[in-house]
Amino acid sequence: MGILSFLVLIPTLTIIAILFTNDKKQARLVSAIGTGVQLILAGVLVWMYLTERSAGNTAQMLFTQDIMWYPTFNIHYAVGVDGISVAMIALTAVVLFAGIFASWEVEFLNREFFISLILLSSGVFGFFISLDLFTMFLFYELAVIPMYLLIGIWGTGPKEYSAMKLTLMLMGGSAFLLVGILGIYMNSAAAGQPLTFNLIEIAKISIPIEAQRFFFPLTFIGFGVLGALFPLHTWSPDGHASAPTAVSMLHAGVLMKLGGYGCFRVAMYLMPEAAHEMAWIFIILTTISVVYGAYGAIVQKDLKYINAYSSVSHCGLVIFALLMMNKTAMDGAILQMISHGLMTALFFALIGMIYGRTHTRNIYEMGGLMKVIPFLSVVYVIAGLASLGLPGLSGFVAEMTVFVGAFQHADTFHRVATIIVTTSIVVTAVYILRVVGILLLGPIKNEEFNHFKDAKWFEKLSTITLLLMIAAIGLAPLWLSNMIQHSLIPIIQKLAVTTGI
Repeated sequence: MGILSFLVLIPTLTIIAILFTNDKKQARLVSAIGTGVQLILAGVLVWMYLTERSAGNTAQMLFTQDIMWYPTFNIHYAVGVDGISVAMIALTAVVLFAGIFASWEVEFLNREFFISLILLSSGVFGFFISLDLFTMFLFYELAVIPMYLLIGIWGTGPKEYSAMKLTLMLMGGSAFLLVGILGIYMNSAAAGQPLTFNLIEIAKISIPIEAQRFFFPLTFIGFGVLGALFPLHTWSPDGHASAPTAVSMLHAGVLMKLGGYGCFRVAMYLMPEAAHEMAWIFIILTTISVVYGAYGAIVQKDLKYINAYSSVSHCGLVIFALLMMNKTAMDGAILQMISHGLMTALFFALIGMIYGRTHTRNIYEMGGLMKVIPFLSVVYVIAGLASLGLPGLSGFVAEMTVFVGAFQHADTFHRVATIIVTTSIVVTAVYILRVVGILLLGPIKNEEFNHFKDAKWFEKLSTITLLLMIAAIGLAPLWLSNMIQHSLIPIIQKLAVTTGI
């Protein structure tokens, strides 16, 4: 069994071990150990990948494994990774590890909560390593389905409504996606040749343009629903607001990245001609997503809704950059996925910790928290500065790469869209600084706040883990950027875009 299969096996073994625990302490300890091992394994994978590349291994996918699963339809358990996949796996491991400690004090059904959370993560790991489209779709569904239980049982507010809305909209996207994948499969080989779901094999042939024009929008929209593509984003704010802390962290930090990843790895890579023809439609939609999400965050009073609309904006920026279809912008899109994953996970962790003390998420019912919980307040300020793009933190690296790449297009349409999207930086600064001022500064509005205790050890471990990764990428981004760019070359070539752009 290869290292990639262990990424899926370890969550399964962790779930089995949790079933044999007797109380809350044992369940969370086993969960912490399992996710800790997963984090170490992800770190080993990054090291192994960089070692292979430095040794001159130029294979498109490394650590591949291919086992026939269902011969009738030529379905394989085929796995492998490139630099983009490795980066997304590392992101998932970090956010999951931090999420376990952010949920250290789940009040009821502890074992069931951790089992559902880790089951979701196994689907995410499986999705990022899959090279067979059918297997990828199965892992995609495995990652989405536990969200219904996690929000419906452990959520807050109108949790039943939010869980149902999220599930129905994502299942609707899955229906589009399934039709798109089957369409790709039916056009995956020349007449007389066996059909295949293997992504690398399909990329070697040219799918007929008529089929691309029909199946590209279905596939792109299917993944785009999970990436909060306007106007199919409405599940996201409600889902984030009602989800428990760790679920919001994993949902916004990792699960939404499946959408952007699938858009370029499947839809754009396998159907490049249709991607070029229809890009302008989705550029308009993502431009709306970026600006609408930023302005939507300004008018919110609920901390979770502010961060949820911010996620719509930042995830819209990911798909916008991918649609620029040049090396610099697509590199920025992947960096933005990772940066936003870390930032939004940190934000949701902090919001959960603040809510656990104040029992409110209304920013106007809070104030002066810097005086009573200085550690959490300082971390919140740093997370906000990363979100608005302060140099030295991951947000600056990602957004600057996106905007530089997008503006390299010489035509008026792309440049106007880029200028409009760039205005979101100013709007982001407005709502971030506004929240910091209301929430943390000024007088203490409630006398009960004076009795708050600052961050506990597990809260510090969770937030510092994410904070260190944000700072590390911001201060030393080149190793990650180079790893991503090397993996983008086959996709750029398939899209027939000059790699020097």
